[in-house]
Amino acid sequence: MSSIRSSLASARGLGSAKTGVSHWWFQRVSAVALVPLTLWFVACLASQLGADYSSVTDWLSSPLQASLLAIYLAAIFFHSQLGLQTIIEDYVHHEGAKMALLIGLQLLNILLAVAAIFSVIMILVGAA
Repeated sequence: MSSIRSSLASARGLGSAKTGVSHWWFQRVSAVALVPLTLWFVACLASQLGADYSSVTDWLSSPLQASLLAIYLAAIFFHSQLGLQTIIEDYVHHEGAKMALLIGLQLLNILLAVAAIFSVIMILVGAA
């Protein structure tokens, strides 16, 4: 039996078509921010190649280096959260599993980001 409802009436209540735009923009902006930060990080790793632990911690004890590394870590975890969220939303079709994975992913990303940035701060203040 054919419905007399219009396509717009059938789509109402299924969510806003605008919510994905901010997600898409955040993903692009974080990717662009990661380009120079990754180049900086690779250059720093290359400069520390063969250095001992105390040399690396001395280098990381600089507020500029520690700040850039913390920003880099935050950008990586934010960008990975957005990308993995998109994968889960696109490929997991069971709503319960999808919600559980999204919540678990969010918690894991927050936990790892906090641990990584906290480690940088501990090195910066000399507690490591």
